[in-house]
Amino acid sequence: MFSRRMQNLTPYVPGEQPRDRSYIKLNTNENPYPPSPQIRAFLNEFDFDALKRYPDPLSNDLRNQIAAKYGVRPEQTFVGNGSDEVLAFAFYAFFDSHDGNLLFPRFSYSFYPVYCDFFGIRYHKIDLNSDFSIDVCRFSDADESCGIIFPNPNAPTGILLSLDKIVGLLDDYSSDRVVVIDEAYIDFGGASAVNLIDTYSNLLIVRTFSKSMCLAGARLGFAMGAAPLISALFSVKDSFNSYPVNMLTQKIGAIAMSDDAWLQSATAKIIAGREYLTSELRKSGWNVLPSGANFIMAGKIGLSGEEIYLRLKDKGILVRYFDIDGLKDFVRITIGTDDELKILLHKLPSA
Repeated sequence: MFSRRMQNLTPYVPGEQPRDRSYIKLNTNENPYPPSPQIRAFLNEFDFDALKRYPDPLSNDLRNQIAAKYGVRPEQTFVGNGSDEVLAFAFYAFFDSHDGNLLFPRFSYSFYPVYCDFFGIRYHKIDLNSDFSIDVCRFSDADESCGIIFPNPNAPTGILLSLDKIVGLLDDYSSDRVVVIDEAYIDFGGASAVNLIDTYSNLLIVRTFSKSMCLAGARLGFAMGAAPLISALFSVKDSFNSYPVNMLTQKIGAIAMSDDAWLQSATAKIIAGREYLTSELRKSGWNVLPSGANFIMAGKIGLSGEEIYLRLKDKGILVRYFDIDGLKDFVRITIGTDDELKILLHKLPSA
């Protein structure tokens, strides 16, 4: 009854969403703060009758808002149903095993190998440095490849790659192979590479509304790059689903994109919480990787990551544990509200 492709799939496993009790959720990198208050005002006045019409298949109003915010042209922007869909379209449009392996870091977003298997793309994981940072030279030194993808900051480590190193990678890498930078967490302390897209025609930036814009439930993502890359994404979209982004989400996204004061306030609170948690953990002897994201990777000598995860879950706090060699000594902790972080620190296990 099932295709060979289906039989060979190993699906992505999202962070758990248990319903057995009330938890402090610090496991899926959601933003703990509410979206822009302008969104509530819009929803209260929304014309219910408008839902009988299809949404704009080009998401023009939202793309214009994105272009204005990031200083690009509308034809350099693309919108999809979450950044995961945008990434999936990019994998289909730009990466072909006939040209070699797709390259991404050994420890990175775990959806990347899933997409490779789904689309039949061979891949090669590039080793990180001993401190978990990305060494861009290893990408350039790798065997023939069909492209590169990596998050910046990286996930799940949270470590940020500087713009000068990204420029060095783009200068050294083949200009006829696409480099995708997944900037899901860039608003939490990093410098976006979006200003490089006019210089490097093979660079695609993928962003999301789920993290800094507090809209994980809306499922909205976007990409920015040279017009030919964006045109290719539209071709893939319109071969799959002409209307992936619904009317309400397009409107909500445009509002969130325009409310810069709220965005700056929300991200500032997350950054302050990250620095507070990092400092308190290190005072208690925890190993915390430097993070530019809305989460940290932390471990405690004498405790496995799984033990930390299980003991916190028993106390009503969810963090993320990765059963992967090289990461088993750590848990990933999403930055919550100040009150949530204080409860976490109070309930942390000791060796």
